[in-house]
Amino acid sequence: MENVISQSHVPGDEVVIRKSASYHPTVWGDYFILRAQSSPSTQACISRMQERATELMEQVRSMFKDTTDILQTMDLVDSIQLLGLSYHFEKEISEALNRVHDADFNDHALYDTALRFQLLRQQGYHVTPDVFNKFKDEGGSFMRTLGSDVKGLLSLYNEAHLGTHREIILDEAISFTRNHLLSALGDLKPPLTIQVSLALETPLYRRMRRLLARDYIFIYQEDAARNDVILELAKLDFNTLQSLHREELKNISLWWNEIAPSNSLDFSRDRLVECYYWTLNIYFEPHYSRARMITAKVFALITIMDDIYDVYSTLEESRQFTEAIQRWDAKAVHQLPEYMKDYFLKLIHAFEEFETLLALSGKYRLYYLKESMKAVSKAYFEESKWSAQHYVPTLEEHLQVSLISAANPVLECASFVGMGEIATEEVFKWITSFPKIVQASGIISRIMNDITSHELEQTREHVASTVQCYMKEFGTDVHVACKKLQGLVDDAWKKINEECLNPTAFSFALLERIINYSRMAENIYKHIDGYTNSSMKIKEYISLLLVYPIPL
Repeated sequence: MENVISQSHVPGDEVVIRKSASYHPTVWGDYFILRAQSSPSTQACISRMQERATELMEQVRSMFKDTTDILQTMDLVDSIQLLGLSYHFEKEISEALNRVHDADFNDHALYDTALRFQLLRQQGYHVTPDVFNKFKDEGGSFMRTLGSDVKGLLSLYNEAHLGTHREIILDEAISFTRNHLLSALGDLKPPLTIQVSLALETPLYRRMRRLLARDYIFIYQEDAARNDVILELAKLDFNTLQSLHREELKNISLWWNEIAPSNSLDFSRDRLVECYYWTLNIYFEPHYSRARMITAKVFALITIMDDIYDVYSTLEESRQFTEAIQRWDAKAVHQLPEYMKDYFLKLIHAFEEFETLLALSGKYRLYYLKESMKAVSKAYFEESKWSAQHYVPTLEEHLQVSLISAANPVLECASFVGMGEIATEEVFKWITSFPKIVQASGIISRIMNDITSHELEQTREHVASTVQCYMKEFGTDVHVACKKLQGLVDDAWKKINEECLNPTAFSFALLERIINYSRMAENIYKHIDGYTNSSMKIKEYISLLLVYPIPL
C-alpha cells in the first residue's frame, strides 16, 4: 500500500487534494459466483454425506452413554470440540462435563489435570488453579521432572491461557511450559510436533475455531488412539458445512455486486470475501445462517465507512457525513457530496433489507444496531479531527475513542441481530452499554491491528496509532511500546476470561461470539494487517475453509 495523493472536483470547479491508499483489488472477484454457476449440482452427494453423518452421530451419542470412565469421557469431549462437532452434541457434552466436574480427581498426572481444568474452565465452570500446586517442588517452582512430559506440558500451556489476573500460578505455568516446549520441539514427531508448533504460535483457546477444526482433523487422523467413527464424522461435517458456506458466499457476493463500491467509492477496500470469512468464524453452525449474512453485510458496509473517513474525505465532508449518519434519514442525503450520497443511500437500503428478514417482534434489534453505527461514525470523525490537527492523544484518550472505532462494539451488536430468541432486548441493552468484555475485545483488536500496521499507515496522513501514542507519552522506542501494548492484549484476554466466569443473565452462546471476535483479531493481525493486505496468509486460510474440501 503506497501513499497516494489524488485530486477531485467539487461544485464550483474547486480542486480538492485528497489522501488515498492504493489498496490492492479484491483477491477473489466473482470466484464464488462463477464456481457455483459452472459446477454441476452436488446436492445428491451432499444428501448422501448428511445421511451418513446422521448414522455416525447416533454412534457418537452411544459413546457418550456407554463411556463411564472420567478420563475417557474427557478425551471424547476434547476430540469432539477440537474437531468442530460440539454443536451436534451440546446436551451430551453438558452432561459429561457435569460428571467430570463432580468426580473425585485428586491423584492424576499433569496431562489429565490440565485437560480437566481446560474443559471445565472454557465452559464457564469455576475451577481453581490450585490443583497445579502438587506439580511444584519445595522451592515453589514447577518440578524439573515435568520437562520430559511433553504432552502434559502442552496441555498445561494451553489451559494456562484461560487464567485471570489473580491466578499467578498460571502465569508461571505459561513461562515454564513455553521454555520447555521450545526446547523439545526439534525432537518431536508428528502429530505432536504440529500440535506444539500451533500452540506456540497461538495458544489453543485463542485459535480461530473453524481453522482449528480443519487443522485438527489432520492431527487426529495421525493419532494412533483416534476413533475412526469420530474422524469420519468430522470430515463429512466439515465438507457439508463448506457447501452451505459457499452457497451463502455466492448469495452475499451477488448482493455485493449490486451494492459494492461504485466508481465514486473505488478508493475503498473491496473485501467482501474476507468479511464473510471473518463472520464465518464468529459462528459457522447452520442455524446461524441468517445471522452470518446480516453480520457479513454490516462488516462490508463498515469497511467502506471506515475508508471514507480514514482515506478520502475532507474534514468538512466528514462532519457532514457524521451529521447525516446521526439523522439516519434518507432526506439527509442532499447535504452530502456525490460519492457519500451513493454510500449513504446503500446503507439505508441495506438496513431496510435487514428489517424484512426479522419477525415483527425482533425489529427493535435494528434500533440498537443503528445506534451502534452512529457511535462508530462519531469515533471515526473524532479520529479524522486528530489526523487533520496532527494531534497525538494520550493512550487513555486514544482508547476511549479507538475502542469504538475498532468496530468491535458495532459488529458484536450486529452479530446478535440475526440470532434467534436467545438475543433478547435485554441482551441488546447490555451489548450497547459497552460492557467490560466488549471493551476487552476492542483492546485486543485495536492494539493487535496497530502493532502490525502502524508503520505502513504512517506513510500517509493517518491518525496516530496506539503505538505512536505510547511512544510519545512514555518516551519509549517502538520496540518497548509494542511490548508494553502486547501486555495490554494479554491483560484483555484475562479480563475476557474473568467475565466468562462471572455469573451472568446471558447465555454462554452469546459471550462466545465476543470471544470469537477476539480470536479473529489474533488470526487476522498476528503478523500483518491481514484484512487490508489479504492477498497473502488470509487468502490461504480462506482457501482452506471455502475452496478445498477435506479428502474422504
